[in-house]
Amino acid sequence: MAITSRAPASAPAAVPAPGGPGGGGPVLPGRRSAWAEGVERLRGAATTEPGRLRIIGAALAALVLLFGVVAVWEISDRSTAADDVVGRSQPLSADAASIYRSLADADTASSSGFLAGGQEPREVRERYEKDIANASRLLVNAAANTGGDEESRKEIALLGEQLPRYTGLIEQARATNRQGLPLGGAYLRYANEQMSTQLLPAAQRLYQAETARLYQDYDDARALPVGSFGTGLLAIGVLVWAQRRNYRRTHRVFNHGLLAATAASTVVLLWLAVGHTVARTELSSARSGGQESLKVLNDARISSLQARANENLTLVARGAVLADDKKSDKYDVDFAKNMKDLDAGLVRAARLADDASGQTPVAKAADGVKQWKQRHAAARETDNKGDYDLALPQVIGGKDSSGASFDTVDASLEQAIAHEQREFTRAAGSGLGALGGMATGGAALAVLGAAAALLGIGRRLSEYR
Repeated sequence: MAITSRAPASAPAAVPAPGGPGGGGPVLPGRRSAWAEGVERLRGAATTEPGRLRIIGAALAALVLLFGVVAVWEISDRSTAADDVVGRSQPLSADAASIYRSLADADTASSSGFLAGGQEPREVRERYEKDIANASRLLVNAAANTGGDEESRKEIALLGEQLPRYTGLIEQARATNRQGLPLGGAYLRYANEQMSTQLLPAAQRLYQAETARLYQDYDDARALPVGSFGTGLLAIGVLVWAQRRNYRRTHRVFNHGLLAATAASTVVLLWLAVGHTVARTELSSARSGGQESLKVLNDARISSLQARANENLTLVARGAVLADDKKSDKYDVDFAKNMKDLDAGLVRAARLADDASGQTPVAKAADGVKQWKQRHAAARETDNKGDYDLALPQVIGGKDSSGASFDTVDASLEQAIAHEQREFTRAAGSGLGALGGMATGGAALAVLGAAAALLGIGRRLSEYR
């Protein structure tokens, strides 16, 4: 039997170990992140017209909604600040000024009652009690509404602590005066010192703090909504570009959805511009024509009240208290300073008054001040000659006394303050009203505009199906 030889089967080709020379498993293709895959899909979609339209539609809707959100946020912020001006900060500033006036008037009434002798006139006593009650009530109201302002709360606490001490000194002066004892004058002078060095400075600081808060609210309410204007112009610009692009590709003049979105965005932008301009103008008028006048008139009235108190104390002290020069009567020197401040305040008030209703009481007050100075000079001349009994009625007497002139000045300033307060309320209310409904209306129009943009793009996309 023949034996045939066979070549040995060839060995299998060497296969590289999985994973390379060192082994380690099969090689897997690299995995991409979700963000990379999303970008790749977006790039792929952008190469087709339907994909581009979807991207444009999403961008348009997002821009219009962003415009609406920014507009609502900024206008809500301005409306809140304007509402604070009308309903919180200005009333608190006015209350602080009224606290100051009430304290100064109480000091004036107490000195007038003291000069009248043991039998204090009933109307003078009632005026003093009314002033103290008004100041106490307003302090309670200020403490409840001043919020977290530490400076205001500090001054309110100081006033609440010092006011009972002042009234206690006045009662001691009154009781001693009824007994005909000269010690009553010392009590009255000490009470006046407490008022001049403790109460009135604290009331002035409280007024300044509340007025500073009012001016901050003014600035917040009048701040330009730059973000809204910027996003609004950007949204309208992109909408116009999208419509121009649509026209160049389809030769159709209008896309109703994009046109509606553009109209809605334009209405919001114009409403924002006009409404904020009106609000800004009215709030500026309230500040310059109302609040500034109120501040000047309040300062003038306080100067007149302090002048009257010092005029009375000149007769009470009768030269017992000297000024820094150790020669002049302290209260007479203070009176002259107060009258100088009053004259300057009336000049500024006349300049700020912008209508006859504001100018007339200021002019009447200025005439009263001239008469007051003349009568005061006559009373001082009489007192300096040593005739106290004749000088007294020249100061606290009837219609020909300096007290009657003071009453004319005080009543005229009160009338002017009431007029300027009404002017402020009207102008500030108009400013707040100009912002009314803008946030809600702007939000609604922005949502409609975004929906219209999507519908307009959707109309174009339907042509590819």
